[in-house]
Amino acid sequence: MKTILLKEPGQLVLSDTASPLTPSSDEALVRVRRIGVCGTDLHAFKGEQPFFSYPRVLGHELGVEVVSVGANNEGLRTGDYCAVEPYLNCGACVACHRGKTNCCVRLQVLGVHTDGGMREFIKVPARKLHKSDSLSLDQLALVEPLSIGAHAVARANIERGEFALVIGAGPIGLSVIQFARLAGANVIVTDVSEERLQFAAAHFGVELTIKAGEGALESLKDITSGEMPTAVFDATGSAASMAASFDLVAHGGRLVFVGLFQGDVTFHDPDAHRREMTLLCSRNSTAIEFKRIINQLESGEFDIAPWITHRVQFGEVTEQFPRWLEPQSRFIKAVIEV
Repeated sequence: MKTILLKEPGQLVLSDTASPLTPSSDEALVRVRRIGVCGTDLHAFKGEQPFFSYPRVLGHELGVEVVSVGANNEGLRTGDYCAVEPYLNCGACVACHRGKTNCCVRLQVLGVHTDGGMREFIKVPARKLHKSDSLSLDQLALVEPLSIGAHAVARANIERGEFALVIGAGPIGLSVIQFARLAGANVIVTDVSEERLQFAAAHFGVELTIKAGEGALESLKDITSGEMPTAVFDATGSAASMAASFDLVAHGGRLVFVGLFQGDVTFHDPDAHRREMTLLCSRNSTAIEFKRIINQLESGEFDIAPWITHRVQFGEVTEQFPRWLEPQSRFIKAVIEV
């Protein structure tokens, strides 16, 4: 089968590899039909992705078609279209026992810790497939990136009418914006890029935007009548931004780190204590978010069209992939058709 392998940073190759064998009783063999490309993949290509090793088959945002399924089929049939929940948890550790499968002690994420779906066929646990009788393959491939924002917003327990600040209007930030707005928050977005702020306003209904830099803090105080946002989401993966975000949270508020980087974050303890601030980290998502998003997409609560800025055929990926790193590409999300 055709497979795209990231041999080392900066080197993607298209090759032939052996097709997967018959699935075991708890597995399904699926044909990969759509692959979403996100910041994780771009960071891996650049050699900047935490928890990553080479060589690796990328691909964790997948819309697939069931080819065959084992005896424990979870209600799946040949021909079903599914989203793949790419977080392979052990089911036996302290996190799994508490339902926090997204941060399993022995977690293996497809396309990150183990080979993913940038190939024609892949075997996955049947329980990690979420089918829909009505969604398109494009929609199913986008369930995973949408779930990142949904999980972060659920962690923050957003209340209707509160001010929620999203720092960073890249793909992760946009997914947070999507679900913070659905939860009823008054969403404020800040970014260093005026173009990204305009994109969030035009396609995601954001009415309150602030260009990061001089005067941004005063603008934030003006919008919140001096009280600051009660929920702050940092989706930048920037050490400087994450450290500075502690100063943007209202007394009694919550700070959620959605992006991550390879390093330490420090903060001034008395300031955090004085405000009795809550710090939350959000990692991946769970089956709950996958099922919820599929239901929301099926009922037409939101549209995925603004997300897909680039579309390529499988054979074009090795040529096109490096171009998505260029600022002028205006990359948000690429969908690969297999």
